[in-house]
This record gives sequence, structure tokens and C-alpha cells, in this order.
Amino acid sequence: MFEPYVCTYQGDLLAGVDEVGRGPLAGDVVAAAVILDPLKPIEGLNDSKKLTEKKRDRLFDEIKERALSWCIARASVAEIDEINILQASLLAMRRAVEGLSVQPEFVLVDGNKIPKWTYAADAVVKGDARVAAISAGSILAKVARDREMVAFDKEYPGYGFAGHKGYPTKVHMAALDTLGVTAIHRRSFGPVKLKLEQMDMF
Repeated sequence: MFEPYVCTYQGDLLAGVDEVGRGPLAGDVVAAAVILDPLKPIEGLNDSKKLTEKKRDRLFDEIKERALSWCIARASVAEIDEINILQASLLAMRRAVEGLSVQPEFVLVDGNKIPKWTYAADAVVKGDARVAAISAGSILAKVARDREMVAFDKEYPGYGFAGHKGYPTKVHMAALDTLGVTAIHRRSFGPVKLKLEQMDMF
């Protein structure tokens, strides 16, 4: 079990940033940055994956209402295919921090890599479970991305995007085989790339 992260920065303009969607075969990678208001604490913040959908939805609204500043940003499927998923994830996080209406004095980034920027920052492994501001970012990013994938389920019926959110489940892989590749699939990802190669053979 991880201990809470102790940050050397002790001011109020601390931003946490996290991304969601590295593993899926489809959809953008989404990031969110949050500066929490110490005068308006939010109960129940945690790694978004450890929360129920109902709790995430409630916290999503509460974070946007009570935070000093927040921003949801992304890197597109085209950008993922062009620069790879790691660089796209870092790009999305950079855009989220740069999009904050209140500029942070220090940024804590989930993971072990820091985007290229001029902010004073630390990377925190498992930060979404150790730092409240990163937890808030993970919740905003996950809820925003999940809702987008539910909307794509209507646009691309038969793929099951509302259920698997683009991850390579058996349902998704079977749909890819029978229905083919959509405009929101990441062409640089192995299973999608393989399907495109198979289609070119016929």
C-alpha cells in the first residue's frame, strides 16, 4: 500500500494532472488538471478506477464546482498514431495544465514522466491514489472520456463502446473482425493495424 505523497511545495496553487485512455484501441487520450481549493475540501477523492460510476459522476460535478481551477484536455487519435501513445499522453497532460484559468506554482503528475514544460513539477507513481489533486484530475478525465465513448456507441453501433470504452475486450475484438475499423480506431495499435493489413489483402 502506498503512503500519501508529501510534497515540498506548501502553497495553495498546486495542480494535479492525470490522463485516461492509454490502453484502448479507440478514442482520444484525455487528461485533466485540477487545482483544489483548501477552503472547500472534497470528500471521497481516490483513484478513479477504484470508485463506482455513481461516485465518479457525483465527484465530477463537485470537483468542477469546488476547485479553484480545472481543465480537461486531450490528444486526438491522429496525434496518437503520429507521435505514439506515451507522447500523446504527455501532450494531453501539458494541454490540461496550460488550460487552467489559474496558473499553478507547482504541478504533480501521475506516473514517472513529466511533460516538457516550464512548470516546477514532480512525477508521482500511483499518484491518483496518493495525491488529492491528481485523484481529482483522474476522475474528471475518466468521466469525460467514458461519456464520450458512450456517445460513440450510438454513432458506431455494434462495437459495444458504451461497455468496454474502447479497450480490447472479446466483444470489441469480435466487432473489429466483423465490422471493421472505424474513424475513431487507433491505426498504430497492433490489433487495429493487423485488421487493416488483413483488409488490404483482399
